[in-house]
Amino acid sequence: MIKNITTLFFLLIVLVSCKQQDDAIQDETKTQPKDSTIVGADQDENGCLASAGYTWSKLNKECVRAFTGIQLNPSDDIATEDVTLCAYVLFNETGDKAEVFMPDEKSFILTRSAEGKPWIFEDYQLVPWKGYVLKKDGTIIYSGDGEIGNKVTGSDNPEEGE
Repeated sequence: MIKNITTLFFLLIVLVSCKQQDDAIQDETKTQPKDSTIVGADQDENGCLASAGYTWSKLNKECVRAFTGIQLNPSDDIATEDVTLCAYVLFNETGDKAEVFMPDEKSFILTRSAEGKPWIFEDYQLVPWKGYVLKKDGTIIYSGDGEIGNKVTGSDNPEEGE
């Protein structure tokens, strides 16, 4: 009989200690902070996903990838490969308005009065000349060949440069 009581007592201790370990594990997982990063949480006030390269177009009233427009390089570094220094131009369907996306992520809309004339906004002018030239106060600040999208000015083949 003492043997049965000892066995029962031993089993009771094992069961109680297992329950305490389970409770300790559950308490530990409750206190650990969860990752607060939510996928897609980088939407701007218009719902554009910045991490996917989208920004709001005032002209087209939708999320666009500005870098798919016409690339204009800074006039002081025409051959730059740093696309973060470039401006980009998107046109509306009729071509009488152009939205310029500046490197500081601000954009503005220029309007032209007739075909062949420059697009104008305040002290900015977008002139169609050997592609496009963006002027501010009459000084060229950006220019591009009129091709759409990013340009690669160098080669990844070192033998071509020789």
